[in-house]
Amino acid sequence: MRARFWISLMVIAAVLPLASTSFGQGSADAAKAMLARAVAAVKADKAKALDTFNKGEGGFRDGDLYVFCVTASDGKFVATGNPNSKKLLGVDVKTLKDRNGDPIDLGEATQKPEGEISTINYQFTKPGTINKEVPKETYITKIGDLICGVGYYYFTDLERSNDLN
Repeated sequence: MRARFWISLMVIAAVLPLASTSFGQGSADAAKAMLARAVAAVKADKAKALDTFNKGEGGFRDGDLYVFCVTASDGKFVATGNPNSKKLLGVDVKTLKDRNGDPIDLGEATQKPEGEISTINYQFTKPGTINKEVPKETYITKIGDLICGVGYYYFTDLERSNDLN
């Protein structure tokens, strides 16, 4: 009986860390909730919020969900919580294309009133993957001179590996 307890405890200890990494599949509701928290953080202290987003701290990176922000005036990335896309900091989002050659267009958000949410769909590299782009739906909104967003990936890693290889 005691041996079974220790074996169960070891299995739980081995599997629990995987719950936040391998199985960190975000959802539409979780992305919307993170965006709402990001808006509040930017309004409270923009510089601190951008630093926190870039570090993926403070609950602004959860599994494959993360916050990104670009400047509304020139579209340059000023924050991304995706460790695969740190090279995008300072890059104009209008120059990016997904694997289908489609531009990642945040223009709709610049035309909407501050706080109104827009939805865009595109292909992007999922955190933790081996540089494969997968379908993503992102919720974006204007906050002062920024456009910030949080999106979720349609596929789990298993689905991605079966459908996109």
